[in-house]
Amino acid sequence: MNWDNIKNWLFHPQTESAWLLQLFAVVFITLSINFFWKIVHARFAKSLTRTRTLWDDALWEALRGPVGWMIWVLGISISALVIPFEAGPVMLKWINKTRDISLVVIFTWFVFRFISAAEKNLLDQFVTEPKIADKYDPTTINAIAKLFRASVVITAVMAVLQTLNIDITGVIAFGGIGGLAVGLAAKDLLANFFGGLTIYLDRPFKVGDWIKSPDRSIEGSVEYIGWRQTRIRTFDQRPLYVPNAVFTSIAVENPSRMLNRRIYETIGVRYKDANKLPEIISKVKQMLQLHDEIDQNQTLIVNFNQFSPSSLDFFIYTFTKTTNWVFFHSVKQDVLMKTLNIIHSLGGDVAFPSSSLYVEKFPMKE
Repeated sequence: MNWDNIKNWLFHPQTESAWLLQLFAVVFITLSINFFWKIVHARFAKSLTRTRTLWDDALWEALRGPVGWMIWVLGISISALVIPFEAGPVMLKWINKTRDISLVVIFTWFVFRFISAAEKNLLDQFVTEPKIADKYDPTTINAIAKLFRASVVITAVMAVLQTLNIDITGVIAFGGIGGLAVGLAAKDLLANFFGGLTIYLDRPFKVGDWIKSPDRSIEGSVEYIGWRQTRIRTFDQRPLYVPNAVFTSIAVENPSRMLNRRIYETIGVRYKDANKLPEIISKVKQMLQLHDEIDQNQTLIVNFNQFSPSSLDFFIYTFTKTTNWVFFHSVKQDVLMKTLNIIHSLGGDVAFPSSSLYVEKFPMKE
């Protein structure tokens, strides 16, 4: 039996009750194909997990639900064509339109699932393979995923309108006029949207960065960058929600991208240790030049710089190799303790605020 004979048997019954047998055949075939698809998907899913490529896993996982629904939509639409309706051509027209719209929705669902699965797999790589951060970051991945989703939704809506024989040109023209009205009414919302777009394109910061602004009371770690607002976790663990439009009008400092951390300390020794000061400065500088955690490629200064009321002050200006906040303070402590030991080893001491009282002796009257 060839395909033409099967098609004639399905859609052109010879007896009044033959459509029941045809309906049973369509439902049985639909169930069989759906069952076969589940088996194939399960077997291939196991083999794909052994590969190192992320895209095949995302694609195969995205197909699981939509393909099953597509099988049922096609099966139901064929079943509807088998059942004899009195409406005839009108019913056939709406069955075809419903089928086409359903397929558009299913395809859109598949693309959404693929985008979400690919996004999740890429973000999971940051945990297992930190080196990939040089190629892309979570902020960029989220932005691209959102743009793809928006494009898919717009395309799907246009496809549905086209299926319903609605003139897309008129819709676009109406959307232009409506968009102008909405733009005037939602100016702040659009400003936040374009502010978010600017963040995604210019990338002044990304999720996980520590940022602060000298213009506003904004400081903390970036947790989420949305199209409307950015969520920042302050150092006292409170969430701070900042509209994206704010970032287009303020200066933002990103300490997370610093190359070094600076040690800048002023140390005062006693005035009576003035003769020891040159040797103290020389030994402190030598200590810094030999320190494993001090970056010798950056500026290193140890100099006497002022006469204070109670001390002779010299300053240390240098940079650590680490940018880690906790380890930096450990290095800074080590530098200061070694400096104190140098001062003590040379017989000097750190000065503290003091006052000298001079009592003038007057001749005693006889």
